[in-house]
Amino acid sequence: MDELMENQTAKRTPTKLSQAALAELHEGIAVPGYDRAALMPGIIHIGLGNFHRAHQAWYLHRLMQQGLAKNWAIIGAGVRPYDATMRQKLLAQDCLTTLIELAPDRVSTEITGSMIGYLPIEDGNGPLIRAMSDPSIRIVSLTVTEGGYFVDPETGGLDTGHPDIQHDVVDPAHPRTVFGAIVAALKTRRDTGAGPFTVQSCDNLRGNGRATRQAVVSLARLTDKKLADWIDQACSFPNSMVDCIVPATGPEEIALARKLGIDDAAPVTHENYRQWVIEDDFCTGRPDWDKAGAVFTPSVHDYEVMKIRILNAGHQVLANAGELLSVETIADCMAHPLIAALFRKVQQEEIAPYVAAVPGLNPQDYAELIERRFSNPAIRDTVRRVAFDGSSRHPGFIHPILRDALAAGGPIAGLSLVEALWARMCAGTREDSTGIEANDPNWGGLAEAAQAARLRPQAWLEQHTIYGGLSDSHSFAVEFSRWLSLIWSEGCEAALRTYTGQEQTKGDLET
Repeated sequence: MDELMENQTAKRTPTKLSQAALAELHEGIAVPGYDRAALMPGIIHIGLGNFHRAHQAWYLHRLMQQGLAKNWAIIGAGVRPYDATMRQKLLAQDCLTTLIELAPDRVSTEITGSMIGYLPIEDGNGPLIRAMSDPSIRIVSLTVTEGGYFVDPETGGLDTGHPDIQHDVVDPAHPRTVFGAIVAALKTRRDTGAGPFTVQSCDNLRGNGRATRQAVVSLARLTDKKLADWIDQACSFPNSMVDCIVPATGPEEIALARKLGIDDAAPVTHENYRQWVIEDDFCTGRPDWDKAGAVFTPSVHDYEVMKIRILNAGHQVLANAGELLSVETIADCMAHPLIAALFRKVQQEEIAPYVAAVPGLNPQDYAELIERRFSNPAIRDTVRRVAFDGSSRHPGFIHPILRDALAAGGPIAGLSLVEALWARMCAGTREDSTGIEANDPNWGGLAEAAQAARLRPQAWLEQHTIYGGLSDSHSFAVEFSRWLSLIWSEGCEAALRTYTGQEQTKGDLET
């Protein structure tokens, strides 16, 4: 990376990012070529993290660079107090974002300007509700993480027992949740004749449009059945598949932007790959994202399954083993012989058989593409980031494959090992005895179950809110118990060698 930077940049005093300062940036940095002052809002995006700014906001920016979509600018929003920090950072730089694309052999930089404002963060979400009630807003999009949809793990429906959902039922005019705010805004729009809007999920969630419809309509039905029926009939909730590896921003990323000549408080690094596959179901119009490379298709499901099972599940295959063995990044995992062998064997034997091909791409070729992307050393995507919120990601990414494999009578040794590695990781220590800090909203319960499972592996599977019916699978329990016992008695590497069939070398023994 240092050599790349030396070849592409010269030492300079970083320029504080702002609209007025764009002309001062180095000529190799692409900047908005459109008049941002003439942009009109059409989209409110809730959950303005790095992924949105590297993905959906980028597609819109590219349209604007073509002279299109000028009435579809983005207004940022959040529903949690911590969103206020990002709001402050972005408003201070006129809502501009530095995107740094990290290919294995080059670095390229551009400033995106498709976002033009960020709503205040307040209890009761009044500013957000008022903004969504404006008829100029035709799409409300969101990235609230896989675990942010309030799904009851037992029923698959809305988790009506969640305290935030209960609050929104009691006080729907001052909601805590994003879905409560959407319901409140849609009530105003129905009552004033402003009409519906499209609610567009951009989260890595199977059937993300269906999940969003369920959350919004089910919550509305708890307080106003007629409103729920109107939302269900009038609004659109398109399914989509989103794909781009976007690491978290820390001191290294900020320093990288400064080395490129940009003083950006929240720059975003990303890989040199994007994909966005969207169901064309928008009740009040949409930008022509396909002119920037997105794909509109009625068959989102197959693309979605391929990506979620091979990429997102693949991330979970790597991350816990990497954390236990003190391997810092996903690229480092792919350079680790045992972890990489685990990844390849699980993908080929236990994931790809339950993935259908999409036009022009079969699952085996896609798995090879993901392996190349994961191996990009320029992307410093930490195993800690990827392992975060395993209590949502394992049920969302790994467990559906396990269920399919059990139903088909296929092998499950590798997937069971992945679950055992997660259980061992949640015990809170690496194999070098260093501690693992809390990395899940449910860390306390996970840590307790992980410690109990050290002596009685079944204790981990008895977390029914995570495993559901898988808790009752005898064959899964046997495989899981075998791996977890081996990991605790002989170590993570011994388990990986046993699964992959790799022999321990003389060098390993001497070490």
